[in-house]
Amino acid sequence: MFVSGLILVVTLIAGAVLLWPRVANVKLWRATMTPLASIIGSGFLVLGPILDFQYGKYAPLVMLALCVGAYLFGGAIRHNIRLRGAHDEDPDKFVARLEVGGSWTLALAYVISVAYYLNLFGAFGVSLTPWDTQFAARILTSAILVLILAVGWFKGFRALERMEQVSVSVKLAIILGLLVGLAIFFGKEASADKLVFLEPKSSGWAAISLAFGLIVTVQGFETSRYLGATYDHVTRIRSMKLAQVVSSAIYMIYIGFVAYVFQGNELHLEETAIIDMMKVVAPILPLLLVAAALTAQFSAAIADTSGSGGLVAELTGGVVSERQAYAILVGIALVFTWTVDLFEIISYASRAFAIYYGVQSAIAAASAHRVLGHKGKTALYASLAVLGFMIAILGTPAEGG
Repeated sequence: MFVSGLILVVTLIAGAVLLWPRVANVKLWRATMTPLASIIGSGFLVLGPILDFQYGKYAPLVMLALCVGAYLFGGAIRHNIRLRGAHDEDPDKFVARLEVGGSWTLALAYVISVAYYLNLFGAFGVSLTPWDTQFAARILTSAILVLILAVGWFKGFRALERMEQVSVSVKLAIILGLLVGLAIFFGKEASADKLVFLEPKSSGWAAISLAFGLIVTVQGFETSRYLGATYDHVTRIRSMKLAQVVSSAIYMIYIGFVAYVFQGNELHLEETAIIDMMKVVAPILPLLLVAAALTAQFSAAIADTSGSGGLVAELTGGVVSERQAYAILVGIALVFTWTVDLFEIISYASRAFAIYYGVQSAIAAASAHRVLGHKGKTALYASLAVLGFMIAILGTPAEGG
């Protein structure tokens, strides 16, 4: 009871601080909230069980590799923001053509990510009910997809988008409470000499290709690239860096605690495995995690649906309207929901975002060569482009499909 009470107090205090106007209205923090929300929104719910189950005692190293890879891809996008400058314009026509390709790949990635977010929503939404089945989760996911289409078609998302800052603050507060609970649990296990060092289930190429399939769990930093209407390019660059540093710190602490306190028979590769794991830490955590999951996944799905619709309408010159784009997105998401499982959706989403990061890295390489004439940066970003396309081709689902 003491640990649950402490977790609740920490969560409430953290939430109050994050929602306090003096904090919430700081320009850099506001700009950071959007990419930070995307990065830790869904990955936090699935990464712990997947990494612990597949990589055992090496889970923190894999987490570090994912964070470093994401930061390098973020560096390519920050380079592009910097070169576009205060007027948010491409430095030359060739780069502009590449940017159009990048926008199409992002629109596709958004479509798959909405399926990812809302399938997580469905799984967590039924997880603590008597109807905890895949069928019930898919029904809930489908209902939310139809609801989002109806709202987007008839009302637009402006009112719902106001949920973002509140949901992000709530989610961060719950994550902080969870980390406090994990720290106490880790300390108890360490003092009793009960830490667990599991051997990995995946090794060699299988382990690498699985990590490729998880890149979507650290995705989201690219949203800073598209906040030009609200923030100047310097603020967007700083906000992306801050979001990646904060999220990496959270992920490393989280995985560092989770990797060494659970026995092998306590680990199950299921969508909501984190709930069963956290029951052992504190009884209050499953309820808090479900609350965080539902608010975070819904707001993330709204943001990506809106973003995808706007991108498609812009790229087609209005031939496909935003409302029509919403309908196409929901239709594709429904197909994903009823034909593949969550781990496969994670892999597909990772591939889509890897293509986008590959294109952005190619843009960075082209501009570094054509505009700056910088050989070192050209080689770095070209290498990242190749890595992005390799991830898209070679990534595999967590279940090894």
